[in-house]
Amino acid sequence: MKSIRLHLTLFTILLSISTTAQFRKYSNEFLNIGAGGRGLAMGGAQVASVNDGTAGYWNPAGLVGVKDNAQINLMHAEYFAGIGKYDYVSIAFPATNKKRTFAITGLRFAVDDIMNTLFLVEPDGTINYNNIQSFSSADYAFLFSYAQKWKESAKRNIQFGMNAKVIHRSVGKFARAWGFGIDAGVQVIQNKWRFGITARDITTTFNAWSFNFTEREKEVLYLTNNEIPVKSTEMTAPRLVLGLARDFKIGKKTSLMAEANVDLTFDGKRNTIISADPVSADPKLGLELNVNNIFFLRAGINNFQRALADGDTLNQKRVWIYQPSAGAGFKIQNVAIDYAFTNLANQSNPLFTHVFSLRLDMVSDKKNKNKKKK
Repeated sequence: MKSIRLHLTLFTILLSISTTAQFRKYSNEFLNIGAGGRGLAMGGAQVASVNDGTAGYWNPAGLVGVKDNAQINLMHAEYFAGIGKYDYVSIAFPATNKKRTFAITGLRFAVDDIMNTLFLVEPDGTINYNNIQSFSSADYAFLFSYAQKWKESAKRNIQFGMNAKVIHRSVGKFARAWGFGIDAGVQVIQNKWRFGITARDITTTFNAWSFNFTEREKEVLYLTNNEIPVKSTEMTAPRLVLGLARDFKIGKKTSLMAEANVDLTFDGKRNTIISADPVSADPKLGLELNVNNIFFLRAGINNFQRALADGDTLNQKRVWIYQPSAGAGFKIQNVAIDYAFTNLANQSNPLFTHVFSLRLDMVSDKKNKNKKKK
């Protein structure tokens, strides 16, 4: 029995879902990874300044920045030495009046080739490796976005946007969930200042789980003292992100943009700078150096936490740690490539990964001909 319990550890973790409807801390956490090399390099500080197709993820109001052509954004990243794979794709369509934009975003985070060792041990106690099968645990999200200019003047522009999102999660053939939610965002642009606010899961996003076990699988779970999950509902509490950004001119063709965000969660105490019940606050800081709108250098800091100082297990002294990131990007005509070197863990236990993303503006042949004539 001890051998079976050992082999079932990962399996039971993946299926450790409450049998009652309640708010769960870190629910749908794959939706907080990020999107695009620019945003990841800047530590996720994007709510105020984002103005491309990735805005469907960060702040739907920023989609108004996609004005002239449809835009495609792609990103692939691998985490934990390739164990976890994260994919992002979006396409944004501006309206002909350049005041409205529609977008569709798809996200997938998956861990593939997980070993199912439920039947590794035969009833007579022998081990049969031929009984091992693999499965995948995957999370999907689809965002349907709409953005529009609200007020426009020489001094101030106000724009807003909304997301309707559909979430699908699966753990092999054993468990599946469907969820739905709504996000909303606003951006205010005044001179060199930009203010943004995003309210995520404002309708309290939920995941309705269902489970499918054979009688033989249920028997093994019962004999190994594992709870057999039943239908349940997992609820995600609302989240509010506030952002402030400013552009600084430092040369004829060079500028620096700085942004600060505060991520407010309402699901109880978290290990953040401000930790209270039920509100916790997590700051994010980002910088972007723009050279002639062609070359970009970026840096960011986020995920501030208190942890034990290295080697100080006796005095239990705690220090502040953080998650740094950096990156670069370049743009040639209608193609932009962004790179991020980001730390997935924290300052005391670094776990860095490389992320590349591609942005493509779908310029029509007619518009290209008109530009050449000019």
